[in-house]
Amino acid sequence: THSLSPCRFYLHPEMSKDLVGTHPPGAHSLVAVSVGYFLEDFVDMLCNQKLHQSWELLFHHSVVIICFGIAVLLHQYVGFALVALLVEINSIFLHLRQILLMANLVHTTCYRLNSLINLGTYVVFRIATLAWMTRWLFLNRQNVPPATYAVGTVGMAIMTPMNIILFYRLLRSDFFK
Repeated sequence: THSLSPCRFYLHPEMSKDLVGTHPPGAHSLVAVSVGYFLEDFVDMLCNQKLHQSWELLFHHSVVIICFGIAVLLHQYVGFALVALLVEINSIFLHLRQILLMANLVHTTCYRLNSLINLGTYVVFRIATLAWMTRWLFLNRQNVPPATYAVGTVGMAIMTPMNIILFYRLLRSDFFK
């Protein structure tokens, strides 16, 4: 469901002008289902992984649940949440990387190809999207209530460094061994 986000912007260009109050039919449901996914994944990690192995993802999921939850409850910022879902396109390749690692297929062409696609989609869908979202938030600060602006700013201040650190780890692990 996450990959529907780019299509929504193409089909509903008015969202590029108003990410606060404008969203196409089904977008609210998509964000609500995403909250459910992040909640389920959060609980699964709590139950099935050691805290020292998953604390970063638990923290990430907490921020997403809070931010998306606000959008769902207020029926506002759904467009902004859709932009944030673009980040999840890269998750396909991050997850495939993990599967290939678990299958001990690190020295295969498939792993190498996935590593390249993973890094490319990481830059486009994670780093560039987070940079764009931070810029949008800064440029629209006068139109965003202070509490919502604070939540958004803190969310971006948490997500951006986390994603830069993960990018560095991926580079180091897959390209600079």
